[in-house]
Amino acid sequence: MIETKALTKSYRRVTAIRDVSFTATPGRVTGLVGLNGSGKSTTLRILLGLSRATSGAALINGKRYHQLRHPLRQVGAVLEQGLAHPGQTGYTHLVTQALLSGTSRSRVKELLSFVGLDGAAAKRTGDYSLGMRQRLSVATALLGEPDVLILDEAANGLDPSGMAWLRELLREHAARGGTVLISSHLLSELEQVADDVVVIGRGEILHAGPLAGLIGGTRLRVRGGNPQLLWQAFERYGGTVTTDGQVLYVSGLTAEHAGDIALHVQVPVYELVTETPHLEDVFLSLAGES
Repeated sequence: MIETKALTKSYRRVTAIRDVSFTATPGRVTGLVGLNGSGKSTTLRILLGLSRATSGAALINGKRYHQLRHPLRQVGAVLEQGLAHPGQTGYTHLVTQALLSGTSRSRVKELLSFVGLDGAAAKRTGDYSLGMRQRLSVATALLGEPDVLILDEAANGLDPSGMAWLRELLREHAARGGTVLISSHLLSELEQVADDVVVIGRGEILHAGPLAGLIGGTRLRVRGGNPQLLWQAFERYGGTVTTDGQVLYVSGLTAEHAGDIALHVQVPVYELVTETPHLEDVFLSLAGES
């Protein structure tokens, strides 16, 4: 399990994150999303003991990272910048990491095959493509057979088959009772794998909970001659209304009901569409409001 409790990090007069609290539970994949500079990477670095919080707590299995007895066996991490020395081969890199984590070298060949790098094991990592380096980072994270995975932009550089492979890996890890926390700007991809979503903006939590609860059910997309009057009428009849400045998004009303309301207030309707919102739509709305 991963927990952050009122986590705050300040750099002199600048507060990077403020009172960040959320939980990533075993058996589920939790997505961490936010705009650049929102505090995602700061949060992950504190969780992994790479940065110290000003206040609050970041816990993995109930302990701070430096308190874990065998951290590399409990937590596997993929950071965006990667860790491999460009002069090492993929095989040598994993052997070195196995020695550091106290893991058997026998897992090295197995993992190289698992991430699809067995044919590039003798190749210098400096000559790897971005996608190959990402696969090597995933192999490194899995060396100690950890229960907890923390991944920062792990899908960067992966082709469509690589993304499908990563999705399946994360789902299987969660299905075995593991905890997954993944940060990504590829929201359409994250939507396919995440059970829960934490949205962070300007260093603060905007939403933390199940993905289904964030996206919700269907909504209406409405464009009419007098948006303000339509907004007021829809809310008067029990609808919930938001806007992107161009159209109204209405929840809690059927298309038939919305059409009847527009007719009643005598406002012409140019567009009335039932749609299912996606994570990207909801995220941009939340980020804009912050």
